[in-house]
Amino acid sequence: MGLLTQVAGDVDYARHGTDYAGHRRTDARIASLVVAALGNAHSVLNVGAGTGSYEPKDRTVVAVEPSPAMIGQRPAGRAPVVRAVAEALPFGDATCDASMAMVTVHQWPDPVAALAEMRRVTDGPVVILTFDREALDRLWLMEYAPELRAAEAARYPDVAAIAEALGPDSQMVEVPIPLDCVDGFTEAFYGRPEAFLDPSVRRSQSAWTFLEPGVEQRVVASLADDLASGWWDERFGHLRTQPQFVGAVRLITGGARHR
Repeated sequence: MGLLTQVAGDVDYARHGTDYAGHRRTDARIASLVVAALGNAHSVLNVGAGTGSYEPKDRTVVAVEPSPAMIGQRPAGRAPVVRAVAEALPFGDATCDASMAMVTVHQWPDPVAALAEMRRVTDGPVVILTFDREALDRLWLMEYAPELRAAEAARYPDVAAIAEALGPDSQMVEVPIPLDCVDGFTEAFYGRPEAFLDPSVRRSQSAWTFLEPGVEQRVVASLADDLASGWWDERFGHLRTQPQFVGAVRLITGGARHR
């Protein structure tokens, strides 16, 4: 399980997460895959819940989130929140039907302990939405920002190790990203490059906060120049009308507890 070692640590969302809710929203097409993975579970625990993206509205959901900044951005009517960390979930064994963690495992200081905790408190499926660090370079942005790719690769736990931690019957699928995806992680803008020129978009993508001073400005200036000259469109313009992009997003589902 050494490949699950976390080296980057958490982002300080009190400083860097102020635009998160405005750009990171539930995309219905991705949500349909999450709901299918949850099966017929009635009670769902959302670990590292953030602002509440992908919480199903037709189930009983309890959210776990340590960041006051994220909790403060949760819309009215979202599930109740327990302020806790993934590595020490304040629930008894097998007390929820299913659990989920949406694009958050890279924020956990100890993914091994956190996944074990999710498995402990969950009677049925454990559903993880994350990124495969070996596939990050499928996105053109990484040519402009190899430092961004390196930062992301250092943060994301190995997807095979996540699947192993969830049990021998775990399944992993590639998640296609729609062109008009409303969940503003980096790959959501594969065909809308101008979005990366917007500072509020970048502030909703935590990897930028790990770059050395000056790198972000260099990347943005280079992209802006290539968009203005038409060079970006010469190379990647076909992506503006490509309905889907299969990049690094993965949905990993572990089955029921083994008693």
